[in-house]
Amino acid sequence: MNKNLNSKNQKSNIKGQMFAFFFGKERDFFIENLSLLVSSGLPILSALSAIRSEVRSKKMRDIISQIFSEVEDGAPLSRALDHSHIFPEHVVSLAKIGEESGKLIDNLKVIRAQQEKERNFRSKIRSAMLYPIFVFSLSIIVGVGIAWFILPKLAIVFAQLHINLPILTRILIAFGMFLGDWGFLVVPLFIIFLLASIYLIFYFPKTKFIGQSILYLIPGVNSLMKEVELTRFGYLLGTLLQAGLSITRALLSVEESTLLFRYRNLYQYLRESVDEGNSFQKSFLSFKKIRALIPVPVQQLIVAGEQSGNLSETFLKISQNFETKTETTTKNLTVILEPILLVIVWLGVLAVALSVILPIYSLIGNFPTS
Repeated sequence: MNKNLNSKNQKSNIKGQMFAFFFGKERDFFIENLSLLVSSGLPILSALSAIRSEVRSKKMRDIISQIFSEVEDGAPLSRALDHSHIFPEHVVSLAKIGEESGKLIDNLKVIRAQQEKERNFRSKIRSAMLYPIFVFSLSIIVGVGIAWFILPKLAIVFAQLHINLPILTRILIAFGMFLGDWGFLVVPLFIIFLLASIYLIFYFPKTKFIGQSILYLIPGVNSLMKEVELTRFGYLLGTLLQAGLSITRALLSVEESTLLFRYRNLYQYLRESVDEGNSFQKSFLSFKKIRALIPVPVQQLIVAGEQSGNLSETFLKISQNFETKTETTTKNLTVILEPILLVIVWLGVLAVALSVILPIYSLIGNFPTS
């Protein structure tokens, strides 16, 4: 039974991730507007019809039409959302609890607030990575441009001068001559290969753990990823517990919604351990390298909240604390990465400059002196 449920959840989670990759904005648009329209007093069917008329993609319109048909036939909204297989488990659970408790509008507001938080978390990661990506991309474009268009001309000049070229110059000129002959074929293939590699390393579900491992090695980025994840972990668990979800269902929702494989393994372990009747304290002690994922003071806060019966408030406080830290880390990240990027760019410029200057210096040294 549990294996079948886990298999179903995994398949639904993979489908939801693939849908979010291509139509994530449309899904967020649906959730936000459904919450706003229902909160304003509009019946669910009227809200679904209004949202469907505004959605651009045919795929999302078909999904909303399916949800509309099921609700019109008398099915609960949560069941219709579940059958679409594109919404996270916690969205379906909150909708179901809201229907059972008569607080569907309140829970839809919680879902909307969570979606906004998720966007903010993703935006912080993207904004932090924008500067280094821009610098690296610009450096590669300039380097390829120099090798493609300038170095072949320098090769002709040096060949006519009949001088011995340094090894660095010969390597760069050979690369430039290669691009001069095959650049129109090699450069597009290289771009396709680069984009495919980025997708496989950072986005493909089965291999993106490689990209995450690379990001963990970058100074500053690893701290930001940890702080953003702990912010999301605290906020999501806190709001789900406040809305009435059990701790195991809340942990399952956090596990399925996280993008970091290290934390997904941790949440899975915590969920299984708590489901067996263990406390958070015992679960933390038995998980290897827990301190690298959740700092000791945060563990102590969670244990204290569990013992006092204030877990939801404790998780929300943890979220607020780390949200402030992420703001500071995001601002400081550019300052941390800037000297590293400058050194890398400087080394590239130095290599090109030496390859051009050394032959000229050698040629001037061969001139007879009076």
